This record gives sequence, C-alpha cells and structure tokens, in this order.
Amino acid sequence: MYGLGEMLRKEKERLQAIKQIVDKRLEGAPEGYLRISTSRKHVHYMHCTENKTGSYIKKDDMGIIWGLAQKTYDARVKKLVDRRVRQLDKIAEEYRDNEIEEIYERLHPIRKKIVKAAVVPWEQRLKEWKSKAYIGKEFDEKTPIIYSKKGERVRSKSEKILADYFYDNGIEYKYECPINLRGYGVVYPDFTFLRKRDGKEIYWEHDGRMDDPKYAEKAIRKINSYMLNKIFPGDNLILTFESSNVVLNDKIIKVLATKHGL
Repeated sequence: MYGLGEMLRKEKERLQAIKQIVDKRLEGAPEGYLRISTSRKHVHYMHCTENKTGSYIKKDDMGIIWGLAQKTYDARVKKLVDRRVRQLDKIAEEYRDNEIEEIYERLHPIRKKIVKAAVVPWEQRLKEWKSKAYIGKEFDEKTPIIYSKKGERVRSKSEKILADYFYDNGIEYKYECPINLRGYGVVYPDFTFLRKRDGKEIYWEHDGRMDDPKYAEKAIRKINSYMLNKIFPGDNLILTFESSNVVLNDKIIKVLATKHGL
C-alpha cells in the first residue's frame, strides 16, 4: 500500500501518546489489584496483593476501588501498546513505500526498454499527468493581467502568491484544469495536484471575497457540490479564504501544503 510508511509513523505516534497517558497514571497507582465478586445482587470489592491475600473494601471507599480498577485497565493498555509499537518498528524497518519502483529503477537502461514495470515509477506517472493537455478557463477583458513566476497568467494577486509558492517549492500543478461536478457542471479548480503518496488528484480552491454575500453563496454551493462528488475538504480538497480584512497567509499555505503531502 503506497503511503503505508507515513501511516505506520502516525500510528506509532498515536500509540506513544496513549502510552504516555497510562504510564503517568500507573506511576501513582496503588499497590495490588482489585477483585470483584457478586452474591445475591450485592457487589463485593477486595483489595488483593501478589500473594493472593486480600481485604474487603468498604463501598464508601471508592477512591481505592477506582484506583485499582484503573490500574488494571492501564496495565493492559500499556502491554498491548508496547507490543504493537514493537510490531510497527519491525514493519517500518523493512518497508519502503517505493521499494517495488526501486527494482525497476535499478535495472540497466537496456533492460528497462524491454521490461514492463509492475508499478509505473513516480516520475513517469507525474510526467504523463503533466503532459495531458487541457483547456483552461478564458480570461475576460476586465480581468487584471497578472503573471506567476512560472509564466502563467492568473486571476488575482492571491493566486499569484499561491502559484509562486508551489513554483518555489517544486510542487507541480495544473492551473484551472476543468473537472465536471455532477449536479453543478464544469468547474475550474484554481490548482490541481497529483499527490505522490496515494496517486490522487488534489484540488485547491481559493475563495477570496468571502465578505461579498453573492460571492460567498456561490462558493458555498460549489464546495457542497465538491462534497456531493466525493471530493472532501481535508482529504482531496484544500480550501483557503480571504475577505477585505483577512488576507491570505503564507504560513497557512505552507501548513496546508505539508499536511496534504504536496
């Protein structure tokens, strides 16, 4: 599974965070363990020690009951987490996302010409994706003439900021490449990317006049249509916003691009 390496890392971080919680609680846990029994619909609690002896706990002494019960639970969680972390470390040590691609890449150039790769190398996939021609949205006469560092004409200073960030960081993109949203029609996402970790197309929409009621209403309808077409914010749709008093932030661009693996 492409992207498993990153998933393993995140799962290990999640487990380690859980371990920190239970380790801290276990530090202050009482000695011994809790045994619970019932008779005639009555519940009895016993504070037991390692030699199996124990003493009854009064029901009004709930502090020690809670503490012992929590200790048993936390100890079980800790044991499981420790085992899973060891398993993840072993898998991560041996696994690489692009290991199948590397087999092809290490072939002699002559062999590459006669071998059909089981997995198309990323650079080749990206090249093929970039080479697919498309017709973008036309500019009308009222649109300001603004060019990005890449030499493409864009519609606003904010789109230039975005385009220049992608260009400066070597992030390949298509500007206003059309897609069809069922129930809405053809739309032209500001930027489209091919994400390496899962091969998905990712769309970036920048809505720059959100304090304009008509503009905001249209933007909301479009976002809803994206979702109805299984293109979801936080997954394969990135959204940024502006108003007359809130401008596009470079830090937000970096955070979003990093989070989405661009």
